[in-house]
Amino acid sequence: MAIGVKVMKRPEGETSYVRAALRGMRLTFKHMFQPKVTMQYPEERTTADARGPYAIAPRWRGTHRMMADEQGRSKCVACGLCPQICPANCIKLVPGEDEHGNRYPLIYEIDEFRCVFCGYCQEVCPEEAIHVGVHFENAEYGRDRFVYDLERLTSQTHPVSTLWDPADPKGE
Repeated sequence: MAIGVKVMKRPEGETSYVRAALRGMRLTFKHMFQPKVTMQYPEERTTADARGPYAIAPRWRGTHRMMADEQGRSKCVACGLCPQICPANCIKLVPGEDEHGNRYPLIYEIDEFRCVFCGYCQEVCPEEAIHVGVHFENAEYGRDRFVYDLERLTSQTHPVSTLWDPADPKGE
C-alpha cells in the first residue's frame, strides 16, 4: 500500500497574515458573547437521566455494580469468565460451593485503579450479575478504598450502563 504525500508550496514573496489573524479574532469575539455552559460542579449536579448540556451518556462506563437477587444475594455464580476476559487483570475471584451444589463467590474484588472500564466483564457475564454503572464520583482518601469487595459492589445503587447493542447497526 503506497503512502500518499501532499506537497504544499510555500507562499512566494511578501505574504500578509493579517487576514487570518482577523478571522481568528472574529471567532474569538463571537464566542465571547454566547451564553456560557459551565456547570458549577459541587453545587450543581446532574443526574443519570438528565437531559441538556450536562447529561451523561447512557453508555458511560463508570464504577462497577453487582446485581442481587430477591434474597439479597449476589447473582454471581463464580463461573470465572470475568477475570479471564479482563484485559487489565483487575478482578479477583475465588469460587465456592454450598451444600446444595450452588456456586457463589467466596472472594470477589475489583481493583478500580487497574480497571480500564472496558465493559468486557458486563458483556461476558452469563447471569448479568456484574455491571459498569453510570457513576463517576468515586473519590476516596486512601488507595485501599479503590478495591471494591463483594459487599461494596452489591451495596452500589447507581444506575447501570447500557453498552452497545449488537442488534443496533448504527450503535446508537
